Amino acid sequence: SSHKAVQLAAQYDAIYAAVGVHPEEADGMTCDDDYVLSELAVDNAKVLAIGEIGLDYHFRTDNKDVQKKVFIKQLDLARQLHLPVSIHARDAHADLMQVLKTEGRGVRGVIHCYSGSWEMAEELFNMGWYIGADGPLTFKNAAKLPEIIRKMPMEKLLLETDCPYLAPVPQRGKRNEPAFVKYTAQKVAEIRNMQFAQVAEITTINAKNLFFDK
Repeated sequence: SSHKAVQLAAQYDAIYAAVGVHPEEADGMTCDDDYVLSELAVDNAKVLAIGEIGLDYHFRTDNKDVQKKVFIKQLDLARQLHLPVSIHARDAHADLMQVLKTEGRGVRGVIHCYSGSWEMAEELFNMGWYIGADGPLTFKNAAKLPEIIRKMPMEKLLLETDCPYLAPVPQRGKRNEPAFVKYTAQKVAEIRNMQFAQVAEITTINAKNLFFDK
């Protein structure tokens, strides 16, 4: 899939790519894959990040050590290539914070589709990380996320879609697509009592600062 992402990015001016091994695929990662990811990213202006990488204990907890090892290796790759990371964390927040504090120095990026606590978010902001808001922000069962969005510094927020999953209201249940990011932006504007255009401008600047400011 990283190869496909790079090919699409090369084909279309508006598309950029991230390359990486998702934690659900951690068991199959080899040293050869490290080399392939490096080759895809190095000296390629259309590859802006290493991702989606991280930890996922939702479906499996029997390979935590493998997931951590693969995660740390890719953090190190991002550090060497001076690229930000997009991090996936599901039911693994304690281990995520431990890895970032011990192995994440010199790396920056976004915690994609953030689902942690306010206390964790504060720690992340202090460490220089961004958090990503996706379709779940618009759901009735959004839980802690709306309050986090209300209180957080806007300069640390990115908007995402997680296409093809987690389509926002009023498109929930459909195949998600990048254009639906506007609904998440509208929800942020509502929560923050801001104009939609303000939210769009600020989060666009944030994305440029993270992914284009090498």
